[in-house]
Amino acid sequence: MSQRSRRPYLIRAIYDWATDNGFTPHLLVAADVEGVNVPREYVQEGRITLNISPMAVQSLDLQADPIWFSARFGGRACEVLVPVGAVLAVFARENGEGIVFGDIETPPPKDEVPEPVKEDSGPPKPKAGGRGHLRVVK
Repeated sequence: MSQRSRRPYLIRAIYDWATDNGFTPHLLVAADVEGVNVPREYVQEGRITLNISPMAVQSLDLQADPIWFSARFGGRACEVLVPVGAVLAVFARENGEGIVFGDIETPPPKDEVPEPVKEDSGPPKPKAGGRGHLRVVK
């Protein structure tokens, strides 16, 4: 069984660290990866650096894949979509600290994607055909 990518967790962690410390979080993105939607006029050598600070973007969603937000480029509003695997680095602009992933990460085939863990609500249910494990104590 394949395991989940660590990339989205690390992106969120560096983003939180940067914003908590007053730094400006940025993503370095491989712009030519399928599913990346960025303004092409800002792409250089197949890459784009995106400022994802709360002051620069609206509706940032780092929980989903692809990462989604709305931003202005040259005064023009744009919806940005970045598959997590296209993120090459996440870092603070002021000091360059963060994580460089380096390579593009392709998603696993659909049949290898692990199912999300579902939160259990309520007490455990007894197994079918078996007796419960609780007993009355007087």
